[in-house]
Amino acid sequence: MVQVENEYGSYGSDKEYLALNKKLFEQAGFDGLLYTCDPVKDVAAGHLPGLLPAVNGTDSPRQIRQLVNTNHAGQGPYYVAEWYPAWFDWWGTPHHTVPAAKYVAGLDSVLKAGMSINMYMFHGGTTRAFMNGANFKGDTSHYEPQVSSYDYDAPLDEAGNATPKFRAFRDVIAKYRPAGQPLPPVPAAKPSAALPAMQLTQSASLLDRLPAPVASQKPLTFENLKQAYGFVLYRTTVPGGGSKMLKIKDLRDYAVVMVNGKRVGTLDRRERQDSLLVALPAGRVQLDILVENLGRINFGEYLLQNTKGITRSVALGGQELTGWQQFGLPFDQAPAVAGPRAKALAATSGPALRTATFTVATPTDTYLDMRPWGKGVAWVNGHNLGRYWAIGPQQTLYVPAEWLRKGANTVTVLELLKPQQSALTTLDHPILSELRALGAL
Repeated sequence: MVQVENEYGSYGSDKEYLALNKKLFEQAGFDGLLYTCDPVKDVAAGHLPGLLPAVNGTDSPRQIRQLVNTNHAGQGPYYVAEWYPAWFDWWGTPHHTVPAAKYVAGLDSVLKAGMSINMYMFHGGTTRAFMNGANFKGDTSHYEPQVSSYDYDAPLDEAGNATPKFRAFRDVIAKYRPAGQPLPPVPAAKPSAALPAMQLTQSASLLDRLPAPVASQKPLTFENLKQAYGFVLYRTTVPGGGSKMLKIKDLRDYAVVMVNGKRVGTLDRRERQDSLLVALPAGRVQLDILVENLGRINFGEYLLQNTKGITRSVALGGQELTGWQQFGLPFDQAPAVAGPRAKALAATSGPALRTATFTVATPTDTYLDMRPWGKGVAWVNGHNLGRYWAIGPQQTLYVPAEWLRKGANTVTVLELLKPQQSALTTLDHPILSELRALGAL
């Protein structure tokens, strides 16, 4: 089976477009069963006549049968393409968990009716690097960037281990196995361990490790800079003296504001923050705004409003600022902290890079415990583990055994808010459900 579109009915109903998609798959040699996949209310719009219309978000056999029969000339098979055993998380909100008992009856009803079902997600896993998505439903709603862990409270957890939910669903599935074909044993969980504590004493200020800038009169977006993810540092100079209101129009998505290299505040799109009162010393002042792309909107009507960075303008004391330098920091690779430009990290409040080498006797799954840190990104042996943020609910970063080496290993952290933090510990289990108030940071 090959799916030719995904929830297209949520956006349009152009059958010519769907037919072209079908033709592309056929020309590429996909000669199996082609199908479309849409939420219940959008099946008619997203379905291409002649293809199987799979249904998302229901486990009612009556509803599934009615939708497929109506759109597919009374023919099966009947297939639920996305059945949600829980949900994903976004920063600053509780971890989503739903007991298996709430789903067992629905799963049983679909299988009893002879229908097929796909669990989304069956194995949660992890969204590595900067590839998480986000939800946004308009100006009256909050922007909701998803966390790096995609554990999802799925039947298999982030490390791929069986959970009680897995066993409950397995018991239902076992009822519909052919006679004499029992399910195999459940594999044992992968071993995990806490490693000795580390001190990330080798360090550098991020402002000392900038690439060549791109100059412009007005701020350039990530897209103008041909940069997809990561960070961009925006820099200009302003006359000092007194306190003035800094206002960023359409910030996307998170900014660390610095005056002469010292952090003076942050702005967070999630909280609809766009203004900050800034105290300026006398003389010419260097104003730096480090902007993070927290994740693009991946569903809904705002898919095409996804530019990142400073997308409109910056004003200080009511006057628009011009004469910008933009430093692209995509972090496609782990940053090098050591080197000829490295300096000892002074008592700075600006973002910092820290690294250390640690030794592993036997590579085993582990979890970086980022609770003492503030906000940032971590790499192990060059692998971008994803984002951490002390507001939670995710507080750990999963390090699979396969990314560790016997002997020497390297960990690197980009820390935005607590540059003096250097101690890093690990755990043998994840922490995915711990929220903290912003004031605690």
